[in-house]
Amino acid sequence: MSVSNHGGAQLAEAVRHAYAAGQDDYHLEPMVLTERGIPVGRIRDHDAVVFCCRRGEREIELTELFTADDFRAVERRKLKDLYFAILTLYHDKFKHLPVAFAPEHVVKPLAQVLSEAGKTQFHCAESEKFAHVTFFFNGGENTPFPGEEDVCVPSPKGIDFDQKPELSLPEVERTVTDALGKYDFIVTNFANGDVIGHTQNTAAKLDACGYVSRALEQVVDAALAQDYVVAVTADHGNIEKLYTAAGKPDGAHTTNLVPFILIDSRQEDPISLRDGALCDVAPTILDVMGLPQPLEMTGRSLAEGHAWSRGRRMLLIICDGWGLGAGDEGDAIHLAHTPYWDALLENRSWCRLQASREFVGLGAGKAGNSEAGHSNLGAGRCVMQDDVRLDAAVQDGSFARNPVFLEAIAHARRNHASLHLLAYLTHKSSHGCIDYPLAICEMAKKQGLEEVYFHIIFDGRSTEPGSAPALLAELDSRLNQIGLGRIVDGVGRGVVLDRDKNYDKVKRAYDALTDGLGAWYS
Repeated sequence: MSVSNHGGAQLAEAVRHAYAAGQDDYHLEPMVLTERGIPVGRIRDHDAVVFCCRRGEREIELTELFTADDFRAVERRKLKDLYFAILTLYHDKFKHLPVAFAPEHVVKPLAQVLSEAGKTQFHCAESEKFAHVTFFFNGGENTPFPGEEDVCVPSPKGIDFDQKPELSLPEVERTVTDALGKYDFIVTNFANGDVIGHTQNTAAKLDACGYVSRALEQVVDAALAQDYVVAVTADHGNIEKLYTAAGKPDGAHTTNLVPFILIDSRQEDPISLRDGALCDVAPTILDVMGLPQPLEMTGRSLAEGHAWSRGRRMLLIICDGWGLGAGDEGDAIHLAHTPYWDALLENRSWCRLQASREFVGLGAGKAGNSEAGHSNLGAGRCVMQDDVRLDAAVQDGSFARNPVFLEAIAHARRNHASLHLLAYLTHKSSHGCIDYPLAICEMAKKQGLEEVYFHIIFDGRSTEPGSAPALLAELDSRLNQIGLGRIVDGVGRGVVLDRDKNYDKVKRAYDALTDGLGAWYS
C-alpha cells in the first residue's frame, strides 16, 4: 500500500481548503473521505471503536452518543452490537464500558477529609472548569461528599470565547460572594486565564487578566470581611506567555511556576511561606483550619509553624492558567491593567509553587494542565497522571497486551467488521497522543485484521496553528510503515470534544462518523 492510500494527503488538502475558508484547527467542521460519491470507513453495526483520548470531561458527550441507551439530548441513530472501548474512565457512568486503563483512586482527598471532620464546603466554577473543582479536585469522585454543595455557572454559549473574555466570571464572583459566611471551606475557579489564554487574541488575553484582577478584589475583600483566611493560587501556567519563540501567538500551557498567596483576615503581619508544589496546598488548608493531615497526604503545609487561631474558615481561589511570567512585553499579566493583582504581590505574603512536570505526576518537561493541577491541589500528594501511566505501558510492552484492545480487535474479526480508532492528532496534549492509536493499529496488523480506520480529532491547542497538514503527512508515513490503517475523516476538537452540553455540535461529529455527513473530499 502506498503512502497516499492511507488517506493523510487527501485529508490534508481538505484541511487547506478549510483554512482558506477561515477555519482553524480547533474549530474544523467535519470532513469525510468519499469514493465515487460514497463515504468511506463509516462506523457501523457490529464494528469496534477505541476512543483514544485519555482525559474525561471533554470525552463524555461523544461517548454518551455512542453508548447511552436512554439518551434524549439529541436524536441519534444508535448502533447495534458496537464494541466501544474508552482509554480511561471519563465518568463513573461509563464503568460498564471496556476501560483500557482504570483510574488510580485517590484515597482521602481534601474534600473527604473536610466532610469527615463535619465541615461544610462549597465548590463553584463556570461549566468550562466545573469538573475541575468537583471530579478532579475530589480525587476522581463525581458524587459530592456529605456537607458539600456544588454549583455550576454556565459558560457563554454560541460565541467564540475571545469575543467575551470575561466569560461568566461576574456570575461566579456573585455566587461565591453570596456563599461567604455559610460554609467552612469554599473553593472556586476563575477560568479566564486558561480559556482565553488558549486563544490567539492578544487583546482578549489582556482584557481577561483585567477581569480576573477585578474579580479577585471583590471576592478576596468580601471574604476577609467575613473573617476567612484566603489563598489564591493557580493550577498551571498559560496566559502569562503571549508569544512563541518564533514570535507567533502562543496558546499553549507553560511549565512556569505559579503563585500561592495567603492572607489572614486577623493579622497584617507577614506569614512565613516556603516554596513548594501544588500537592502542598491541601495540607496548608488543613493546617489553617486546625485539622489533622491524613497519612495519605504526603505534601506539607506551606506555612509550617504559623500560629493559626482556632475555628478558621478558608477560601481557595484557583486562577486557572495563571502562571508567573517573565514580566516583560511577552507577559500578558504584566502588560494588563491588574492593579489589585499587583497589590497582592506587593503587599501580601506569597510563595512559588511547581505546577508541571514530575511535580504533578506528569512526564519530564511536560507543561501542567487543569486536570493534573486540580487533582494535585485536592489530593495533597503528587498524583500520577494518565499520560505517564500510558507512556510507560507503551514502553514496557504492556500496552500491546492490554485485554481491552485485544478484545476490540477480536470483536471486529469475529464479526468480519472494522476497527475504528478515534485518534487525537498531537504528540503532547493532556487529552492524548497519536502514539496510542498507532500502537493499537500495530496490534491489529499482527492479529491479521484488514480494516482499521483512523478518525482524526484536530487539536489546535498543543499544536502550532496550521500544523495539521504536516502532522497528517507524518501520520501517513507511520501508517505506511505499519502497512495498515486508513485516515477517513477529521474534525476539530472544538466541535467534537465539548464539555458544556452543546450536544447539537457534538452530533455533527457523530453524524460524520456514522453516516458520512459533513464536507466531502476525495
